[in-house]
Amino acid sequence: MDKSRRKFLTAGMAATAAAGIPRPSLAQSEDTFVDIIRAPDFAAAYVEGSGRITLSAAGSRWQSGDVEVVTEEKEKALAISVASPRSPLERLHLRWWGRLPEGTRFLGDDWERSYGDLEWRGFAGDRVMPWYFLAATGDGTHGYGVKTGAGAFCFWRADEDGISLWMDVRNGGSGVHLGDRHLAAAEVVALRGSALDSPFLAGCALCRALCVQPRLPSRPVYGSNNWYYLYGKNMSAENVLRDAEQLAELSPVAENSPYMVIDEGWGKAHDAAGPWTEDNLRFPEVPELPERMKKLGVRAGIWVRPLISVDPRTKAWELARDNKSRSEDFPTVLDPSRPDVLDYVREGLGRVTAWGYGLVKHDYSTYDILGRWGFRMGGELTSAGWHFADHGKTTAEIITQFYRALREGVGNSILLGCNTVGHLGAGIFELQRTGDDTSGPDWNRTRKMGVNTLGFRLPQHRAFFVVDPDCAALSKSVPLDLSRQWLSLVARSGTALFISADPASVTAEEKALLKAALNTAARAQPQPQPLDWMDTMTPRRWQFANENVEFDWFGKEGAGISAV
Repeated sequence: MDKSRRKFLTAGMAATAAAGIPRPSLAQSEDTFVDIIRAPDFAAAYVEGSGRITLSAAGSRWQSGDVEVVTEEKEKALAISVASPRSPLERLHLRWWGRLPEGTRFLGDDWERSYGDLEWRGFAGDRVMPWYFLAATGDGTHGYGVKTGAGAFCFWRADEDGISLWMDVRNGGSGVHLGDRHLAAAEVVALRGSALDSPFLAGCALCRALCVQPRLPSRPVYGSNNWYYLYGKNMSAENVLRDAEQLAELSPVAENSPYMVIDEGWGKAHDAAGPWTEDNLRFPEVPELPERMKKLGVRAGIWVRPLISVDPRTKAWELARDNKSRSEDFPTVLDPSRPDVLDYVREGLGRVTAWGYGLVKHDYSTYDILGRWGFRMGGELTSAGWHFADHGKTTAEIITQFYRALREGVGNSILLGCNTVGHLGAGIFELQRTGDDTSGPDWNRTRKMGVNTLGFRLPQHRAFFVVDPDCAALSKSVPLDLSRQWLSLVARSGTALFISADPASVTAEEKALLKAALNTAARAQPQPQPLDWMDTMTPRRWQFANENVEFDWFGKEGAGISAV
């Protein structure tokens, strides 16, 4: 270490000591792995009305007033629990000192879907890295994270002198009232990397360690979705069946039949708002379509937005978040902490799956609950000052409880989460949409949202759930050479492939491409890895088994004007 840096660090540590904050030791080894499976070096709590409170350590316990945090080492993890019987608790901050070397690069995750924003970066001490992160150093890529199903929304921060874990334990935008119970906030995992393993393999190992029991489909899931050429307009039984016929023609239905997913546009009310009953359908054949698809050799899937309703009885179950941006005629946004709401969701999904829909894609719930898309959540998550009807659970606990109700409602049907928190849905959903929407007419959007999420969230595939990187659409607005590459990458990745192509305009050449891709997607594929993901946000060089392939995502003209 050079003298100027030592002088700077010594001065900084003196200032932290004067403020009563523990300081890291200068006399530490050159090991680049920071061991955090131990009691933290610093802990603070944030209490509604009182602000930040520094906690005092006594072994593995940290306490101030009635707030107590306990850390316990067990089975290569650090369990963190908290009690706060009287104080409405908002957040916890734990800090481990440890020197991270210059040149370290970091990759974090996102809260729900990613938005074309995942990338390896150098030091950015205020960067919010939800759920887990990788730290690539000279002697290996180390992984840090919290196990899936946590009782808090957790994010990490890392700087040259240590690692911080922030846990949001609020109830909505207010402090949680835990009463006499102890909250199991999180279980921390840390994996030491090896110079022999690539950063990608380190990411795969970390994700496997974070999810003990993923819920996975028995066979690859693939098929078609009508959103990216209909966009919810003019949907009818006739065009759904036309899609199903095309899908059956192009797929190996005898081996593993595909799913024809009916996206938004089948319900009479806004965004297919409940109740999902025969008198709230845009076309009456919705309940009979699964049987008609089955005769073609195709399985039926359907899109729902479970937390909005036009049912008059649900008005009393409205979520008490600021909904001023909603129009007066917008359906009621339901509060998922209410038992009546969970019963209503179970009942509705039970009805839909009884019609014969074997795959249910549920959407919008993170936005409906928190009022923000993932890219606007940051460290705040949601606006302050509101709370759920049940004040005694954290937002993470309430969302997980809601996801379990969805699972109970669909029974053995496949559950695909979209705009959902993957870290809370792992083990509950078979499939997870890991990125924002791709596009039919806008290739810039497909490249940004599709390639980025597939490259950077592929370590979650079959570790948390089956990854759905979103549709591969064919459109006259996009050069076929570009669409062909995205179709090929998704099919060969082993993730869920859903095509979106208007049967009325598909050419013979396009049919051949779709058929080849669907036949590949119907069979299990070895997991590829991006080779240049540390240098770009849209990986172009990929390794498939023993073959390396280079894609051209920008074409000769480069990126164009786009809404994203």
